[in-house]
Formats: sequence, structure tokens, C-alpha cells
Amino acid sequence: MGAYNLNSLYSVVIEGNTPRAAQNASEKLCSDENARDIIITMKRFEFPATFPLNVLLLGSGELGKELTISLQRLGCHVTACDSYPEAPAMQVANAARVLNMADSAALTELIEQLEPDLIVPEVEKLAADALVRAAQQGYNVVPSARTVELTFDRQGIRSLAADVAQVPTSPYAFAASFEQLQEAAAAVGYPCYVKPTMSSSGHGQSRVTAPDQLRAAWKEAASGARADTGRVIVEGEIAFDYEITLLTLRHLVGGEVHTSFCAPIGHRQQSGDYVESWQPQPMDPAVLTRAQEIAKAVTDALAQDTAAQTGTADADYPVLGIFGVELFVQGADVYFSELSPRPHDTGMVTMISQQFSEFDLHARAILGLPAELSMHVPAAASAPYKSQVAGENLRFERVAEALAEPGTELRIFGKPTAHIGRRLAVALAARDSVPEARAAAQAAVSELVVHTA
Repeated sequence: MGAYNLNSLYSVVIEGNTPRAAQNASEKLCSDENARDIIITMKRFEFPATFPLNVLLLGSGELGKELTISLQRLGCHVTACDSYPEAPAMQVANAARVLNMADSAALTELIEQLEPDLIVPEVEKLAADALVRAAQQGYNVVPSARTVELTFDRQGIRSLAADVAQVPTSPYAFAASFEQLQEAAAAVGYPCYVKPTMSSSGHGQSRVTAPDQLRAAWKEAASGARADTGRVIVEGEIAFDYEITLLTLRHLVGGEVHTSFCAPIGHRQQSGDYVESWQPQPMDPAVLTRAQEIAKAVTDALAQDTAAQTGTADADYPVLGIFGVELFVQGADVYFSELSPRPHDTGMVTMISQQFSEFDLHARAILGLPAELSMHVPAAASAPYKSQVAGENLRFERVAEALAEPGTELRIFGKPTAHIGRRLAVALAARDSVPEARAAAQAAVSELVVHTA
């Protein structure tokens, strides 16, 4: 079962096909070999936590790097994992492991070796079944293994949002073959978007305006998927006025789960990937309230689904952390788009706009610590630098020029290699107004020049 720093226990009943590790644990608890119900004693956190805690971080990109720093500042020992060496988070973590995190057996073996207090997923391409088994053995997966399972597949989160939380979404359908794609696109209408059910940052996404474009979209979705689910989602286009990320924090206040919100973040995307973000996005108060209601409904539905699947209560085994909830706004109407159960790339703006960034907030929430979500500047913006070259041994020039203006910051991620379009850095700017902040961030990132050796 592994060693834990925390000492509160609870039990659940696993029925039917018991996982191998759970069966091994059950042999110490059940003498009846024919027992159908296996009682498994599982350890969980009792807040406030006792530090240091051992954290297994699954995903070591630029977001994982900032989260590692936030966790270490609170007394955590972080082991950063990814599929390639010298990933950004590995450069600041206490330890690092390289493995294929989509390999269920490899991920399970790593978890059993390290016996972490917390398992923190930070990317989409993971073996969700390994995390579910780990949770059944008593490992703490945040926000929860079930949340990871649902949100890493667009079919899971979209169905939960529309059918369980019953919030407005764009028209959508799923397809498991090209013939079904044709039927789905005809039902949803043109223009529409065809996306893999498992992807991020616009990979595999196509905007389709006519039936003769569907074959190419089907191939693009297959090639751009993070994992092959055999399905795509077809989404109708909404002529939105703007889109936002509403950073939604589920955290403990006085021992009870509360939902709080950062100021709304406006963002602009190209080909499904963000090219700038700003905070706050100006919104009518009534529209903002509606956006918060939708975000809370979906995150609450995730917590309720976790409770139903595990046989626990949210109050006893809370689903905590920050959720990047993406929403479309059209007039007074708000539509749910997507959700990430972790810090969001558009939320990097909070590194300059708030006392506690989204990474600090995520760390504090999953550790059961107090959090403050307010901005400490009037307005801020972020602009990522996307590589125009491919190669290794990256060299950054004109950094001084990028940082010349007061109120401007730069984060160079430290990625060991570049390919065309890969995010390598982000410029941050704080100003008196959103237009000034956006202009300053864009000006700063435009100064950067990157070469490869």
C-alpha cells in the first residue's frame, strides 16, 4: 500500500473485477476466497496536511515547471515525469523520470516504486486506467482519477456538461467512422469543427465548411490525436463575441469545499491554440454571473460523478484544484466549450496579474491551504513566443530589448529542442488598461530572436 505521511483512513467496496493490486491488498483483509465484495482500506489526506509531501508530477512542460516551483515553495518534494529528458519541469524538480506515460504498465510500476503522497496530472496523454487503479489502491490522484478519465476525452466532459450539468453547449455529435462523420456534420450543420476526442492546443482540429472537406478533416483528426480513441467530435460553430477562460478554484474554507473564481481571462486563438490572453476580460456583470454559474455546475458535476464512482462523498474526499473552464459569450448567452482540470495555458497571465498565480492556487487548493484570487494590477496580458526554427541548442537574443519597458516580464521555458510553432517562452505585461497590456506583451515577444546551433 505504500508509506504515507497522513493517517486518516476510510474504506470502499470494490465489486466484481478487482484489479490485481487491489486483490493483493485484499488478501490481508479477507479470509473468504469466494467473497464477491472486497473491502480495501485506503489512506487519504486529513487537512491540514503535514509537510513535506512527495508529489509525482505527470507532465513536465512550461505549466508543469511553474507548478513544480509553487509546490516546492510549500514544502513538497516533486518528481517530474515526461516522455523526453530535460523537460522544463525536470530542470527545477527534486527528481525526474522519463517514461511513456500512456503506457499503463510503465506508469503503474513508477507509482508503485515512488509511493507518492499526491499524483498530479499535468498533460492529456496519460494512461487513465493506471490512475484509476492507483486511486483504488489508496493513492491520491488530483483532482481525482475519475476527473482525469472524463476530461482527457472530449466525449466524457461534453456529455457530462450537456447531459448531467445541463449547461448550454454548441451543437455536437460524435463519430467513430467516416460514414458517421458525414452524418454528424450534416446533423450539426456547416460550418463545423472536427476534432479528436483526445487532443490539446488545436492538434488535429479542422474547420469544415462543406462536405468535400470531411475526408481531409477525418485524416487530420487521426494524425493529431494525443491518443487513438477511434472517435471524433463534430461541433457546430458559434458566432461568439468573445471567448474566455474562467479559472475556477475548488478549495477548502473552514473545512468545507468552496468554489471561487479568478477575474475572467479573455483570449484569442489561431488554429485552436492560444496566441494571446488578457485579464480582466470586460463583461456585463449579469453575463459574468452566468459564466460563473456554468463553470460551477460543470465542476460540481465532476465532483458528484467522482463521488458516485468511488462511493465517497465530496465532503469526505473532496475534488480540489483549479479548473480552466473555456466559455463562448454571444450577447447575453454563455456556452460551455471545454475544461482542463489543471492550470491553463491562457492563465499564464496570472503570473503577473495576481498575487497568487494559477499555479500557486492549484498547489494551495490540492494541499488544503488558504488561497487569495484577486488581481493586484489593473490589467495584464500574455503573449507566447512560438518557434520559427527547428533544432537543438536554442539561443535567445534581444532579451534585454524584450524587457526594456517597466512592468514587463519574460519566462523562457527551457525546452531542449524546437520545432516550428512550438511555444518556447511567454511575455507578460501589466499596465493600466487591457489594450495597453496587450500591446505591451505583443511588443515584448516580438523583440525575441531564437537561433539553433
